[in-house]
Amino acid sequence: MGRRTKGINFHSIVKNKKLPILTIDTRWHELFPDDWKTAEIRELEAKVNNLLKRQGKLGNDIKDLKKLKSNLLKDIVINMDIGNDSMKKVKEKKREKNKQYIEEINEKIDQYMNELGDLPYQIKEANEALMAASVQICYKRLEQNNQELDEVMDEVNKLRAQIKEKLLIKQDLEERNSMIYTYMHDIFGAEITDMLDRHHN
Repeated sequence: MGRRTKGINFHSIVKNKKLPILTIDTRWHELFPDDWKTAEIRELEAKVNNLLKRQGKLGNDIKDLKKLKSNLLKDIVINMDIGNDSMKKVKEKKREKNKQYIEEINEKIDQYMNELGDLPYQIKEANEALMAASVQICYKRLEQNNQELDEVMDEVNKLRAQIKEKLLIKQDLEERNSMIYTYMHDIFGAEITDMLDRHHN
């Protein structure tokens, strides 16, 4: 993991790979909580989200337009029977108006369908750009973390060496105390040593 990420083209690595849509993936949000997002990540995330919203809106708009078209067609059928009644001109006018609306709706549906057809590619491209930026940031973080880990391990190793040295000093002092106590016991005897111990403690 110690390899540097400079010079790596992250976009070419993620291009045309099967990727999850990052902005709706909880794992991505775990990696990038709001306070960790760079301006670039925020911008790319907004682009993906806006394209997804547009895709959803177009789908709903097409559905609504088809429903409206169906209602207009039903109305045309109802007004087909012109007859000779007094409503003839009104029915004709309404029928023509409905036909005009249907033509406009058909144009709008075609326009929306074309845009809807292009959106998956736009979403894919925006998602790939977000993935490339995300991967680059993740590897940069990994490098920084590894550098910090190395520094921490150096510090730990220094502390271990200090602890080892202190343990040797401790052991040496305990051995000296034991030797002093033993010689005092041998020279002064148990009774005097016990009295000195009680007085000293």
